[in-house]
Amino acid sequence: MSAAQKPEILAPAGDAASFLAALAAGADAVYLGLKHFSARMLAENFSLTELSRLTDLAHAHNRRVYVAMNTLIKPDETSAAWRLAVRLARQVAPDGLIIQDVGMLDLARQAGFEGGLFLSTLANLTHPEALEQARQLGAQRVILPRELSIDEVRLLSAACPPDLGLECFVHGALCFCVSGRCYWSSYMGGKSGLRGRCVQPCRRMYHPAERNTAKSAARTKRQAKKQESRFFSCLDLSLDVLAKTLLDIPHLVSWKIEGRKKGPHYIYHVVTAYRILRDRSTDPAARKMAVELLEAALGRDGTRARFLPQRSASPTLPDGQTSSGMIAGKVSSQDGGIFLKPRLDLLARDYLRLGAEDEPWHDTFPVTRRVPKGGSLLLRLPRHKTPPHGAPVFLIDRREPELLRLLAQWQGKLAALPARPSRAVDGAPVPPGKRASVAKLRSGPPDMLLTSAIPRGRETRPGRNTQLALWLSPRVTSLSRTLLPRLCLWLPPVVWPGEEERLRRLLSRLIRDGAGHFVCNAPWQRGFFPPLPENMRLTAGPFCNVSNVFALGILERMGFTDAFVSPELNREDMTALPRHSPLPLGVVISGYWPVGISRFEAPGVKTDAPFAGPKGEVFWARRYGENLWLYPGWPLDLTEKRQELVAAGYSFFADMQEFSPAGLPQSPRPGLFNWEGALL
Repeated sequence: MSAAQKPEILAPAGDAASFLAALAAGADAVYLGLKHFSARMLAENFSLTELSRLTDLAHAHNRRVYVAMNTLIKPDETSAAWRLAVRLARQVAPDGLIIQDVGMLDLARQAGFEGGLFLSTLANLTHPEALEQARQLGAQRVILPRELSIDEVRLLSAACPPDLGLECFVHGALCFCVSGRCYWSSYMGGKSGLRGRCVQPCRRMYHPAERNTAKSAARTKRQAKKQESRFFSCLDLSLDVLAKTLLDIPHLVSWKIEGRKKGPHYIYHVVTAYRILRDRSTDPAARKMAVELLEAALGRDGTRARFLPQRSASPTLPDGQTSSGMIAGKVSSQDGGIFLKPRLDLLARDYLRLGAEDEPWHDTFPVTRRVPKGGSLLLRLPRHKTPPHGAPVFLIDRREPELLRLLAQWQGKLAALPARPSRAVDGAPVPPGKRASVAKLRSGPPDMLLTSAIPRGRETRPGRNTQLALWLSPRVTSLSRTLLPRLCLWLPPVVWPGEEERLRRLLSRLIRDGAGHFVCNAPWQRGFFPPLPENMRLTAGPFCNVSNVFALGILERMGFTDAFVSPELNREDMTALPRHSPLPLGVVISGYWPVGISRFEAPGVKTDAPFAGPKGEVFWARRYGENLWLYPGWPLDLTEKRQELVAAGYSFFADMQEFSPAGLPQSPRPGLFNWEGALL
């Protein structure tokens, strides 16, 4: 393979020091976020003036820069997103934009951005047909999900259009839930992962919960505490020496490293390791050196997750340590103080972490002076953070002299470049065609009663003004041709590569037998349907995460006849959206909305059995096909808001009728999602 064909090493950067570390390590490209519209809002991120100089430095050394604007765009943010894209195009000229919201495809081009548009893994392009749909909408690259096997990556490559590139994660943090299909943080309090604000509930401790039975009252908190585990906390993805299997895959143009909240030490070590693994893949000594660099990078322990299909395993370690860092020692008390005797030399400006984030004594702090191995370091902690004897302390970042010298050299190159001043932008983007009238909008489909089972009982029979909806499965083909035209069939929120052909055959048979109304739960599922006859209706489902009129305009151009809005929106955003929508809109108004969907196993979590979080919140899990669906113990319920939604312009509603496990403990929580809060 020639140098021109080799995939780029794509490094993350959350601040200027990490950006310079990526360049120093030989990264071909760097991706980063700004202060707004970034899916890592908790990273330090960049201003435009700072970014313009860093981009000039990268371009001077033939490196590329990609900017992440990969959050959902709320209804009142479209002008701000457009203005930021204009300023990026004029002042920075990055090589690509990483986007999640399909509305950004329109906003970015209206802004005059001429670089590449890359669809984020949050956009959930998980199967071959999605790639063709992405190309038709103007994307130049698709970032693949982290749950794929090497065989599935090859399958996607074989289906990839010639003018589309693929990007694959090779190293870094894993989410338990599928990207773009996790609402856990948002459902628990408005801090949305789709908006870059995830508080990582999957990293917390959970325990099995008793069903509502007579004996459950005898269960003590102490008994529950003994069964606590981090059932959903993943190790880091680390393909290390297996990355060489990606070298001969056509269209795979980028190896991506996750870690925009990591420091320069991590960035430098990991980038250097994968550059060695790419360029010297047949050299055993080089591979050994790369593995040693990864072990010294201070990340979490590694997992191959599902990359090797014959050795697929859960990436979680329920009873182990899944936080990042290398253990530096354990605390001890003496003379009224708390001390650490480190197992390795500590350097000034090293950074330490005490305990895990969900432990009351958790803290992070810098080392202010060199402490030799076996020496003594006094930990000055707040009184309320007193750790138990033997609590572990981890080294999570360090500034070794060699790295500091390299960063100083690159800082000198940066200082020699002028900064381009930032200028304000006037104007606004042109929205898609406004709907004709509220009367037209309210002529949409009837309400939907979505059930997970073939209707057999009275409880699943729709009312006079309700359309029965079913999740698509082979069992639906057993229904009569008389019933099929009256049904609404919902496609799954995730379609994996090996499932696509079966789904195509199933849809073909159902359409032939008279089915005429389908709900697509990703925009890319539009490609499963031929040009639509007048009697067929395609609805964009709630898992499309629609949150602004520009996304709705894209869906209208794709041929969708109506759309559900994202259930994450709060009251103000949800009621504002119909005013300018080009399509009739609907809302999931009640039922069990999943907090997440995962392709991974969760050892220790039984399906259809309740489990509880650190504050007593009850959840339960159910497996459908390859995926594990995680549900809260209390359903979504906006039925009292129905009239307000109708007045705002919504024309149809859905009740997701998922039957909860018997004996599920009742929760006093209201099922309002973000209705009364702020979607951060």
